[in-house]
Amino acid sequence: MVLVISNGLVQKASAAGECGRTPIGSAAASLSPCLGAAKDARAKVPPACCTRVNALIGTSPRCFCAVLLSPLAKQAGIMPATAISIPKRCNLKNGPAGKKCG
Repeated sequence: MVLVISNGLVQKASAAGECGRTPIGSAAASLSPCLGAAKDARAKVPPACCTRVNALIGTSPRCFCAVLLSPLAKQAGIMPATAISIPKRCNLKNGPAGKKCG
């Protein structure tokens, strides 16, 4: 019985979420150059932010949305409506539109 329960916990812990096997905290940390632009719609988006957003959206647009809507983002003062505009502000063609992130 203990073996069955512990096996179930291991499977849950290794299950892929919106960011695959990358923890959402790590995905959020990779977007740290975007912090200013995610808080202020008038702030210039740094090139490093555009590069990282493009890479994340290219591999997992759902992960990008999950990061923006996470409690971690809220704690950092990120405004989801402002942050979702970053792909457009970076002139990225493959970014999710606002309503696609929930």
